[in-house]
Amino acid sequence: MKNDDTDQQLLALLRENARRPVADLARALGLARTTVQARIERLENTGAIAGYTLRATAAARPPLQATVLISIEPRSGPEVLSRLRSLSGVEVVHTTSGRFDLLAQVVAQTTADLDETIDRIGEARGVRSSESLIHLATKLDRTA
Repeated sequence: MKNDDTDQQLLALLRENARRPVADLARALGLARTTVQARIERLENTGAIAGYTLRATAAARPPLQATVLISIEPRSGPEVLSRLRSLSGVEVVHTTSGRFDLLAQVVAQTTADLDETIDRIGEARGVRSSESLIHLATKLDRTA
């Protein structure tokens, strides 16, 4: 089932605050509380809402973040991904198009930890090359 405009508005409100009471959501949407509750349940059941999570502030996140662009040897993807999964500092890995095959988002408490994680990525069997971009300041974050 396709989500309509009201579903999109409801999802936007839940992104802002997933703990917002259903009665408040209903008032904001101009709908009955039971209607909003039914929509939330449908969105959960269809997978549009996969779960609820904690949004940590910058103060609770590791102080250092980096993006590591990774070029890998042909057919080495599963082995490289296995290695990346084993590294606790690697939070997210995306496949990409273009010059690099993978993009890894890395976090660390210290520069030594960050350096160690980046070294472990570069040493992984199947990694042809990597380029690291250390995040300096966040100017826009719509995911937070």
